[in-house]
Amino acid sequence: MNWPLAELLPHAGDMILLESIAHWDEDSILARCRVRDSLFSQADGSWPAWLGIELMAQAVAAYAGLRAKSSGGQVQLGFLLGTRKYDCSISSFAAGSVLDISACRSLEDDNGMGVFECEIRSGDISVRARLNVYRPPDPDLFIKEITP
Repeated sequence: MNWPLAELLPHAGDMILLESIAHWDEDSILARCRVRDSLFSQADGSWPAWLGIELMAQAVAAYAGLRAKSSGGQVQLGFLLGTRKYDCSISSFAAGSVLDISACRSLEDDNGMGVFECEIRSGDISVRARLNVYRPPDPDLFIKEITP
């Protein structure tokens, strides 16, 4: 079944940068988007290269949302802990470019920790990173501030 991205991501409105899911399976996802006018657009309409990390994180979140929905569960909040080896040789993603964003699960444990190998491709551009993510069993408890 195909779900709208708004039902898969714990984002809202303009913060959803992905436009479609081209493919997903038990271990990976391929999402797409077009560099368009957004909150992150630079003066020339391009997106800054650092936004690639967010695009990758949204692909991972969509993957988690698809897994949850397909098994009858609910989409849960997850956290990007960090990235390693963000290999990016460009300064921006050109306006109008179609970006293919892939994420492949390389590690996931029972405590909610995960590692994904991610890539963004567009023409001859290839941006890569390894994302470390965490999906706590109880996100509300995880982010709740403890008052003294």
